[in-house]
This record gives sequence, structure tokens and C-alpha cells, in this order.
Amino acid sequence: MRVRFAPSPTGALHIGGARTALYNWLAARHAGGTFVLRIEDTDRERSTPENVEQILDALRWLELDYDEGPIFQSQRVDRHREVIEQLLDGGHAYRSNATAEDVRSYKDRHGADRGFRGEPEDAGAVRLRVPDDGATVVRDLIRGETPFQNVHMDDPVIARADGTPLYNLAVAVDDLDAAITHVIRGDDHYSNTPKQLLVLQALGAEQPVYAHLPLLHGPDGKKLSKRHGAASVQELRDAGYLPEAVRNYLALLGWGDVDDETIIPTPELVRRFELERVQKNPARFDEKKLRWMNGRYIRELPVADLTQRLEDYLHRDGKLGGAVFAAREKIQTLADFWPLVGPIYDGPVDDVRAREQWLDDEGRAVLALVRDVLADVAEWDTDHLDEALRRVVEQRSAKPKQVFQPIRVAVVGTTVSPGIFETLELLGREETLRRLDAALNRG
Repeated sequence: MRVRFAPSPTGALHIGGARTALYNWLAARHAGGTFVLRIEDTDRERSTPENVEQILDALRWLELDYDEGPIFQSQRVDRHREVIEQLLDGGHAYRSNATAEDVRSYKDRHGADRGFRGEPEDAGAVRLRVPDDGATVVRDLIRGETPFQNVHMDDPVIARADGTPLYNLAVAVDDLDAAITHVIRGDDHYSNTPKQLLVLQALGAEQPVYAHLPLLHGPDGKKLSKRHGAASVQELRDAGYLPEAVRNYLALLGWGDVDDETIIPTPELVRRFELERVQKNPARFDEKKLRWMNGRYIRELPVADLTQRLEDYLHRDGKLGGAVFAAREKIQTLADFWPLVGPIYDGPVDDVRAREQWLDDEGRAVLALVRDVLADVAEWDTDHLDEALRRVVEQRSAKPKQVFQPIRVAVVGTTVSPGIFETLELLGREETLRRLDAALNRG
């Protein structure tokens, strides 16, 4: 098997494109085949080096390694022009100056269902000859077999008058030259497929196996867009998602396995993946579900691994210590971490609502007792802190929340933090008592 991922570098790699890249990669790795990266950069105004780098950067972050490439379509123009001349010389194509008005006039004379057929001229754009009878049949692993009646198809333009090749010609030639056996792409390309097949047919080549993936929708059933959340791979990375979690989630968007498992590590995805099981209906990308899955992956990471990823993400080398262990049960993305633990390191935030709710007269009375109890704790660790604070709960005949929340607001400024015992252990005795005193002395 030889598959290719062929993005157009007109912007960042969007979520749907990332899933297409993943499916190509999974198919190749499952079959022990070859994954080819081709950059379709013939749109010179929008295909900038910066956009190309965004695609390469996205693939690196997703850890989708390619075996060949990147092959730049713009560097193969001479080969495309060679094939155009071959098609002209063989009578499979002709030059025509026909305009859009000429095409409409032709159909008025021959019927709306009759595809345009031009007369050869000495100059003009190059059109491919479509047979008058029969059908061009697209065989697709997802959609099945679809015949396109040749009589309905216009002779497509495959090159401009100046010899510049157009998309359908270039794609077909590039797939042929790269010996691509399977074309896995979004079904927005489906209407182009019969035109590309006609090019391959004119060149005497066999058609590859096609698999057109239904486009992704948002949770509301509408076409996926920025309003549904992260729109690109880089936005997912910046939002603190793990690449392995993103691979897992994207793989399940439209591909079903016989098991009901949700968490499937990448090696297992490779082992199980089969194009024939890709569903025909559009899958729905739901960032809430991705967040849940990412949280599962975070909690399964060894603390040392998660610490390193958080330090890389936050650019804080070796400064996180035990906060990672304390917080990992409460975060779903890497971006959730610092808002949770930052006040431990940077000092309490000023959450007025939390202060008014928990540091009233009752709360301050709790803090005064807590301060005295904590000053006498023999060893400053979670076990001894737990024991000491539970005694305060019993002494006041209170619920744990009525004791723990005033402490939390006093030491971090808000009602959200890692576990209260872990938070105090991280702060240390001296800093904890200092913050309690500051809260008690606040007017």
C-alpha cells in the first residue's frame, strides 16, 4: 500500500485535515506500506513558506511521520506540461478558446444534460476529451461504486492557455508517478474524482483505490468551523491537549471498531485500523469529549512524564515539584494546570466573591483555630495535615467544607486548588502560617 497526504498550504492544518492525515498514516502503518507527503502548493499567492511550515509543524506535533516527501507539486510543473503535450499528441486533449458563454450556448443547442464538447483550435486552454458513451466509474471503499455518465460531463480544462497545469491534471499525474495505490481524502474532492480518472484512463493507467471521508460536523450537526472551538492542530496544542489523545479522538471520528472501548493507544489503533470500517455519515467533533479523553490520558501518564510536558508547555524548567502529583486528578488539559496551582507559587489571587462567602466572621473564627492547630503539627506532610484538620472539623462539629474552604481562600485566594492537604504541604509551614496570618489581619 502506498498512500499520500496532500494538503494545500493555504493556512494552518485544520481538524478535518488532521484526521485525513491520521487515516492515511494509520492505513499505511497497518498495512506495512508507505506514507507519502505531498504539498499541493500550486496556488502561489496563498501557498506561502510559512503555511507549509505550519503543516509540517502540525504533523510533527501529531507524531505522524512520513516515509517520502515532502514533495512539492509546484516543482513538478515541467512533468505536468510533458504529460499535457503527450495527451495533445495522442488526441486525448485539444486546445480551445471556448468561453463560459460558448459552453452555455452549446448546451442550449444540445440539451442541458449534454456535456460540452469543443472543436480543436490552434491556441487556447487545453481540454481533455471525454468519451461520448459509457460511464466513468468511481469505486470507493466508503461510498461504494458510483457511475458518472460520460455524456453528462463537460470536457474539463486541464491546463490554461499559457500551459499552466490545473489541479485535476496535476493530482492525477502526481498520484501516477508516485505509484499511489490508495487515495484517502475528504469527500469534498469526490466531484473531482471522475475527472482525475479520465486523465489516468487517457494515460493508460489503472485507477487507485479511493476512500472519500465524510466531512466533520460540530456537535450541532453543522459543518465544523471555528465557532465549534479549536479549528487547527496548533490551536489544540496551544490549548494543552496531548498528541496521543488527539490521535485517539480523531481516529474514532467516523471509524468504528468492534469493541466499545474509547481509550485506544496508538499502537492498538494501527493494529485495528481498516478503511472498510469508516462510516458513511459525517462524524461530530465535540471538544468537550476531547477534553474528557485528554484528562484520561493525563491521569495515566507517569508523574515524571507529565511534569516534563508541563514544564515544556509552561516554559518553567524544574520549578513545578509536587504540584503535578497534587493537581493531575483535577486537570483535563495542560492549560488547566497553572490556573489551578499558580496561586501556590505566585501568591493568593483576589477572588472577592470567595472572600465574602468564606472569610466572614465564622470563617475567620475557623482560620484562627486552624492557625493554632497547624502551628503545632509535628511533621508537615499530607498525613499529619489531614489528621490535624480533621480534628478541627470534629471540634467545631462542622462539615469538612466549612473548614477546608476558608483555609483554601486564605492561602490561594479562591475556592479552587489541588487537595487542601497537598496544597498546604506544597506551601510549607512558614508560608502557610504567613498567609493565614495575612488573611486574619486583613480588614
